[in-house]
Amino acid sequence: MISIVVPTLGRPSVAALLDALTGQVGELPDVEILLVDDRRDDTGELAVPGALTAYTKVLTGRGAGPAAARNLGWRAARAPWVVFLDDDVVPAPDWCRRLRDDLAVPATVGGVQGRVEVPPPAGRRPTDWERGTAGLAEGAWITADMAYRRAALVAVGGFDERFPRAYREDAELAHRVRLTGWELVRGRRRVAHPVRPEDRWVSLRTQRGNADDALLRRLYGRRWRSDLGLPPGRRPRHVAVTAAGALALAGAALGARLRPGTPARRALRLATGTAALAWAAGTAELARARIAPGPRTADEVATMLVTSALIPPVAVVHWVRGWWRTRRVPAGAVVAADRPGARS
Repeated sequence: MISIVVPTLGRPSVAALLDALTGQVGELPDVEILLVDDRRDDTGELAVPGALTAYTKVLTGRGAGPAAARNLGWRAARAPWVVFLDDDVVPAPDWCRRLRDDLAVPATVGGVQGRVEVPPPAGRRPTDWERGTAGLAEGAWITADMAYRRAALVAVGGFDERFPRAYREDAELAHRVRLTGWELVRGRRRVAHPVRPEDRWVSLRTQRGNADDALLRRLYGRRWRSDLGLPPGRRPRHVAVTAAGALALAGAALGARLRPGTPARRALRLATGTAALAWAAGTAELARARIAPGPRTADEVATMLVTSALIPPVAVVHWVRGWWRTRRVPAGAVVAADRPGARS
């Protein structure tokens, strides 16, 4: 038996996912689909295709984020294998057949990841947002399509619900699963992950994930990125650029109060100018790194210039917010089997 868990906010994309499963779910032996409705508002029942109603059970989440929704799903699951799918992926026509093959693994394997394919834009270079989504294709153990043995989930207590977003919670779970001795491998089944439309400010909203990075730093120490197999980030540069900008603004404000021509004002102007140059150089480097591989349209360039000036301070603010929120979390206080869920 196989349990498929799909947490959803009721986005239109979930209909495409369910439609893709409709014609092939019968290829799986004794399958169940657990659709976790994690909407915070009561906007009616989720629509389930008629061909799937015999397989599907809708669970009501509490709107606490994907980690909590997935925990609700797998704890209600009856199968020894639990497959997590995001509600914005589209399984390939042979997904069920390949899933069955993927799960025929040795008993030492606790999880099998599917392959995520992000369709590129036609006839142009991808935007900054599209490149970020395309990075999912290289992500390790992401729950866009990830199967775990239920025994492995029980052994580690499931997802850490202190992660309120779809960010890092899957990598953190995979790390704990491997620490308990399970192996994780990649399978051959495929899902497509279309790029959802977003406005020009999406790069600022994604900086909220820095608060979750602060929690990982608290749980796993300074080496959390390498321990979890995550790529290096830009936080040191964001901190430096933000500090330079703050010093330049503070220097300009203070200089306006000093008498012209005094040695103190000249020294302050020099320091302020140096800080301003450092801020401009750091901002230009970030903008160039984001503009160069993109379509370079006027709209995209304008968006990159504005958001590249805002991203460093926004990222630092969210990191500090996360540090403050988790300051009383005991170092190393990860979720464990004897205390399921998570505690703030």
